[in-house]
Amino acid sequence: MPPSHPPQTIRIGLVAGEPIRLEGLTMVFEEKPTPGKTHLVPTIGTIQELLANPAVEYLVVDLNSASGGFDTVEAVKRSRPGMRQIVIGPENEDELVLSSIVAGARAYLDSSAPPETVRQAIEIVVSGSIWAPRRLLSKLIDRLLHVPDTSVPTEPLSLTARERQVLELILTARSNREIARELGIEERTVKAHVGRLMRKAGAENRIELSMRALAGALPPDPSPQN
Repeated sequence: MPPSHPPQTIRIGLVAGEPIRLEGLTMVFEEKPTPGKTHLVPTIGTIQELLANPAVEYLVVDLNSASGGFDTVEAVKRSRPGMRQIVIGPENEDELVLSSIVAGARAYLDSSAPPETVRQAIEIVVSGSIWAPRRLLSKLIDRLLHVPDTSVPTEPLSLTARERQVLELILTARSNREIARELGIEERTVKAHVGRLMRKAGAENRIELSMRALAGALPPDPSPQN
């Protein structure tokens, strides 16, 4: 039998001011990785220690107890712009969700989210996508891509309505098959939309497409839409 390779280990920094909330976050990582899955390891320390640790590329920030609150998210982006943040905060705060993601967060969860949901969100972020309430994705794309209004014919990105729908689902780590099922179209049609999106973004794969979209780096398409 071929030798088994240990799962990749990724360290996740935890930022929470209250010991009980920190303990709750640590419980998220008690699940042992299944074969082929990434091993997520919690790393505890002050925000300064975590930012100074090059092995920590992901950070869970609990806005309810982290010293500095939302300012912590912005400070992390300034200090370590490549660090992916998972933010936990109050419910029904749409503007805070959008502001957090614009400020560098790659996931936003309500404070009432169970451990398995937090774990799933972290895995989604590690895979290169984002986790956010579905109702906010269209608004999020508008803000990050600087699209003022999809009804305006002079939209700079020239994205069709269907391309926007596909992009929203790509950002939630959906596969082509899942996107096709969600939109009620053929899988080959999804592949064609993804291909056009990647060409517009100058991206070589879906993860790069997601990152360019989140960074507001999708260039305008000079060719007219049919």
